[in-house]
Amino acid sequence: MENKISKIEECSEDFDSYIIPGFIDAHVHVESSMLTPVEFARTAILHGTVAVVTDPHEIANVLGIAGVNFMIENGKISPMKFYFSAPSCVPATPFETSGAKLGIAELDELLQRDEIKYLGEFMNYPGVIHDDEEVNAKL
Repeated sequence: MENKISKIEECSEDFDSYIIPGFIDAHVHVESSMLTPVEFARTAILHGTVAVVTDPHEIANVLGIAGVNFMIENGKISPMKFYFSAPSCVPATPFETSGAKLGIAELDELLQRDEIKYLGEFMNYPGVIHDDEEVNAKL
């Protein structure tokens, strides 16, 4: 029963502290903080956050898969748990100038990683509404 609560017992000792569950931030873009995952964790953990669900689409806009890989690898050396997505819209719209583009092949590559469990937020709603072929393939 490793890492499981096996029993609960009443304790008669007086304590000056409380044990509370850690917070999970369910939507954050770590790179918006201008910090690496390790430095972000150093600050967030002090305030009770133990895990984050994060979409690294902003670093992907600049560096593509290499940026996402950096975030994942850097996050591994932190005590915080990072749940990374595969950024779905890089660039977010066809009107953006970005350093990278993530198409179907790149998303497939990212989704093969054990650290990536889901497709990130889908900002290209016009593509959904207009039944865009590439958008539908991503979804």
